[in-house]
Amino acid sequence: MVAAMLKELELQKDYFEGEPIETIYFGGGTPSLLEQRDLDLFFEKIISRFSISPNLKSLEITLEANPDDLTPEKIKALKKSPINRLSIGIQSFFDEDLKFMNRAHNAGEAEACIKNVQDLGFENLTVDLIYGSPTTPDINWKTNIDKAIEFNIPHLSCYCLTVEPKTALDHFIKKGKAEPVNEVQAERQFNYLINKLNDENYEHYEISNFSKKGFYSKHNTAYWQGKKYLGIGPSAHSFNGISRQWSIANNAKYMRSLNEKKLNFEKEILTPEQQYNEYILTSIRTKWGIDILKIKKMGREKYFLININKYIQQDLIIENNNHFKLTNKGKFLADGIAAALFL
Repeated sequence: MVAAMLKELELQKDYFEGEPIETIYFGGGTPSLLEQRDLDLFFEKIISRFSISPNLKSLEITLEANPDDLTPEKIKALKKSPINRLSIGIQSFFDEDLKFMNRAHNAGEAEACIKNVQDLGFENLTVDLIYGSPTTPDINWKTNIDKAIEFNIPHLSCYCLTVEPKTALDHFIKKGKAEPVNEVQAERQFNYLINKLNDENYEHYEISNFSKKGFYSKHNTAYWQGKKYLGIGPSAHSFNGISRQWSIANNAKYMRSLNEKKLNFEKEILTPEQQYNEYILTSIRTKWGIDILKIKKMGREKYFLININKYIQQDLIIENNNHFKLTNKGKFLADGIAAALFL
């Protein structure tokens, strides 16, 4: 798989047309399983084929990791590499939550992992937390947030538990073996999260993301601001502002194609309507909101203003200096509001 991905990097070397790379993100699976020599191969290929600073440490380079993968030995090896940011899938500091979510680590390992990471020199890190689970009463959710604050974690990504079709959780709920997500509880926990982290000087800069000053995720912010990105690996998506493409999902077919030095992906040219919808979807989630001047350039100002008005009347959206932003009340309803604004 690593060899195939390196070949894909080679074949995609002109994707950015010479524009410099600003961030690198190892995610979309469990990249912490990679050996250091594998990571080194990726860095060597990226440096040799793309426009990039020779000092990789000047970029934001993130690795997603599970707590059970981050042994002290692994952390020390990563510290010697160009990786300077860790995204750790904690999810919860309670065993009942982790068992329900079918996580491989336990609560003790979650806390030990964060302490080890910080003790060994990683300051720039983010952790994922899940709210809205039937196993997470309000008191436990408050404890999860308190623990993250006590650890002085500079960035938090907090997501509502969602039930995807045809998953084990979906099956258990339909069979009555698990409780469904309680929307009232989820909204209550989301509102507590916003207020508590605001009091602790975290900035709520995107629906699910909270940051101390200077610790925004530069990589994810680029997605929300519509910048170009190149995804490498099975199912990986790429976007250049005009088109979107996604690699074949099947691992065996992906590797077979790259072994023959062929790219195997589907591609769509975005219509003006799709570009408008995508801008609405991504920008409404951020603290910067929807810029009416960009809507004007798309020729959709009249349509947008007609449809946004009812959300302003309901105190779900506010307008400030030509930007339309979600209120705290509107943030929990972001996806529905965005969909209603689509062409």
